[in-house]
Amino acid sequence: MPPGLLEVCSAVLVAGSTALAFFSGGFFDPPRLAAGVVACALVVVTALFAPRPLPTSTPGRVALLGLSLLTAWTALSLTWAPLGDRAQDDLQRLVLYLSFFVVALTALRGRRTPRWLEPALALGALVVVGYGLSERLLPELVELDRSRSAAGRLEQPLTYWNAFGLVAALGLVLCARLAGDARRGRGLRAAAAAAGVPLGLGVYLTFARGALAAVVLGLLVLVALAPAGRAQLRGVLAIVAPATAAALVASALPSVKSLEIGERGDPGDGVLMLVVTVLLSAAAAAIAWTRPRRPLRAPSLGVSRPRAVLGVAALVLVAGGVAVTLLQGAPEGTSPVRGASPQRLGSIDTNRYRYWEAAGETFADHPVVGIGSGGFAVEWLKVRDRVDISGDAHSIYLETAAELGVVGLAFLLLFVGGIGAAVFRLYRLDPAAGAGLAAALAAWAFHAGLDWDWEMPAATLPALLLGAAAVAWSEEPTGVAEDRHRAAEAPAIARAASDRGPAPERAV
Repeated sequence: MPPGLLEVCSAVLVAGSTALAFFSGGFFDPPRLAAGVVACALVVVTALFAPRPLPTSTPGRVALLGLSLLTAWTALSLTWAPLGDRAQDDLQRLVLYLSFFVVALTALRGRRTPRWLEPALALGALVVVGYGLSERLLPELVELDRSRSAAGRLEQPLTYWNAFGLVAALGLVLCARLAGDARRGRGLRAAAAAAGVPLGLGVYLTFARGALAAVVLGLLVLVALAPAGRAQLRGVLAIVAPATAAALVASALPSVKSLEIGERGDPGDGVLMLVVTVLLSAAAAAIAWTRPRRPLRAPSLGVSRPRAVLGVAALVLVAGGVAVTLLQGAPEGTSPVRGASPQRLGSIDTNRYRYWEAAGETFADHPVVGIGSGGFAVEWLKVRDRVDISGDAHSIYLETAAELGVVGLAFLLLFVGGIGAAVFRLYRLDPAAGAGLAAALAAWAFHAGLDWDWEMPAATLPALLLGAAAVAWSEEPTGVAEDRHRAAEAPAIARAASDRGPAPERAV
């Protein structure tokens, strides 16, 4: 195989997933088709030159089989789908995803990719979020398009605030992993912590509750699974605390918090927010750069850390749900507050309940093969007093069940399950490499159940890259992965030994 070809292909995949964000997230036909052509061309290249173009592990084969069958079933559903144009869009998108995934399975096998993939994806998210924030921070220099439906929320360049929030959330989770990863150099850890602050600000200014929940879930999984738990927790806090402070400052600056059509940002507010963001980013970097004077010793809990963290999180979630229900009453199928308002974050009301109910009823009426790809839009038009004319069920799982039936849902779960099994396999082989992938993929999988992320390639392609990385890295020989892990941990082990001082002499 020509030297460097895998690195070139993987670089094209990472850069392409970021570039699509600047073309409405790849939602519309021209950019999506262009990306599909490039991905198909890369499939040909890898098929001709790669020594192993297909996965060799059972999880990888299951994931590839599931996505392939889902694509084929979607193509077959064109024969009974009520809207041919929407079904063709779905098929084109799946061809892009399948081609992208196949190339990534091969391209990410390079020995250097574990070192740069997560930083590169985090950098891509930072570029996207920085572009969206530029109008708020530099209103005299930058003016972006705005949509009436966003009502002041951060949405550019993806043109949809919830998808923007997911991209920022994935970047934040990856930055938190990098900031707490003892295998990384101090400079990278500090840079990742600094980047996490504007990413967190970007999540907040979308006022997307699903994106914030995805961040919380991703960080919990990260703290639960990272092999160096205390270092990882320190990395998380180094980002979360300054990002929370930045969000509080933004809430006090009207033209930073919200910017609707026809409004002009206040230069004073923008400069103040820019200065605060830079200072808080520097503080986050300083925390990640310095080492604690005395290593903390975690108390014995009697249970494993993953069980303890996830168990406490489950209890807090249940208690919070009960408290909100008691204070607010039964949730309703309407959005609580329109637009960029922190009051949205204190309510569980949402119009998605009506989407999910309609999708469930459609699945009950067509349980085997579904109504056909893209057909939910027709069923939604039949709903009385509907809140809008959106044609998406706002959940990849429910929409697949409604449109493709139990057959299509089984293929989707086969794909998701294969990725999950690959992550688990990688984590058992190399916990440090698997923790970040598991956390980011958990955040994406959760958010995809709440919104139409599947229809937004810029929000889904990074997750496909992470899933393909889990498959590719888990297929390496055990000795290779362990040697790489041991070599990466050696500097941290040496530093820890030096902090303890010389070892006592043993009696002869």
